[in-house]
Amino acid sequence: MVSLKDISAACGVSVATVSKALNDHEDIGRETKERIRRTAREMGYLPNAMARALKTNRTYNIGVLFVDEAQSGLTHDYFAQVLDSFKRTVEARGYDITFLNKGGAGGLSRMSYLEHCRYRGFDGVVMACVDFYDAQVLELVRSDIPVVTVDHLFDNHINITSDNVGGMEQLFRYVYDRGHRRIAYIHGADSSVTQARLTSFYRTAQLLGVETPAEYVRESPYRDTGKAGQVTRELLDLRKPPTCILYPDDFSCFGGITAIRSRGLRIPEDISVAGYDGISIGRHIETPLTTLRQDTVSLGARAGEKLIALIEHPKTTLIEQVVIKGELYPGGTVGAI
Repeated sequence: MVSLKDISAACGVSVATVSKALNDHEDIGRETKERIRRTAREMGYLPNAMARALKTNRTYNIGVLFVDEAQSGLTHDYFAQVLDSFKRTVEARGYDITFLNKGGAGGLSRMSYLEHCRYRGFDGVVMACVDFYDAQVLELVRSDIPVVTVDHLFDNHINITSDNVGGMEQLFRYVYDRGHRRIAYIHGADSSVTQARLTSFYRTAQLLGVETPAEYVRESPYRDTGKAGQVTRELLDLRKPPTCILYPDDFSCFGGITAIRSRGLRIPEDISVAGYDGISIGRHIETPLTTLRQDTVSLGARAGEKLIALIEHPKTTLIEQVVIKGELYPGGTVGAI
């Protein structure tokens, strides 16, 4: 079994320096710390979890509250990528993750989220893709357990979010620069993300002098291809239909594309469309999807970094909203007119 002494000899530093590096002490230089950690991983060093827990009064286990409409966040293309990045980040720091839900076996099914966290002894919790107004979610947020949220802002809590305001403006301006003035927006169900994007849509339209008739702004649940297709058909039936339709996410946009093609219309020759998220499948369809690609790697990584900081350095970790910028992917579904 690899010991601290073995790592010390391999790195040419003292055992105390190795210990400090592996425990993330701040009096060790970043380069030295990373070199020692890399060497420890390469040598197969595994700290004794029980000894570490006793020493630090932590379990090194993080709860993940991550549920979509289908009761499984892993089915959500965008959030699954955020979670994967979060998982890799915290595991690199020696933490494990456990999904938190109401439907566990035995007595766990009767526990609230907070009770489940206490039972598991989670050091902290990350929340994403949940009903943030659920009573049990609010109870957990108000507890003393460190919490970081993704795409929702609570007072006095760290939040990691995409730049939804800037992203929507960037997407709208791209469509505008391609000559479109009749721009419709099918937005998602009410949430802080939806409100940010919707406000940005209206504000950008106003700045550019683009009219936004009420019938051009519709609602459809996120990732609901059926409803998105229905609303798309309603927009096409208007006396003066839009020349471009923006969708709440890429998955919904696929439903719109199907509805448009069922009318014998071509994309982008007859009508243009754009999604939001930047999921990989959108780049591999017949005409690559124009979309605002969210930086899921940075979202997950920053959520992991901030939660661990909150766990390990609660007195010095800044409570803030971290905004991650996205990037426009031009694709080919928005034509020039």
